[in-house]
Amino acid sequence: MTLEKVPFRRYNEKKKADAFTVWLNSEEREQLEAAKKILEQERDSTAFKQAASIGFSILIGDQKTATILGIVFKNKRNNKLKNNATFE
Repeated sequence: MTLEKVPFRRYNEKKKADAFTVWLNSEEREQLEAAKKILEQERDSTAFKQAASIGFSILIGDQKTATILGIVFKNKRNNKLKNNATFE
């Protein structure tokens, strides 16, 4: 007895992995190659994931960076409000 598969029906409720395509221009490729050398990682995908993890944990996920970005975005918002205000 075989299970007949129906199109567009999910047979596994949980997604085991997620994949996406990344297109790199020449400058981004050079950065990835430099990261591969620094990380001593031969595989593009693994080096990309490791660099993203390092970047997140050190820069984006860090409270100091979040504070700085908060100040910058607040200034940007205030500048936009000030420049769009009409004075009579």
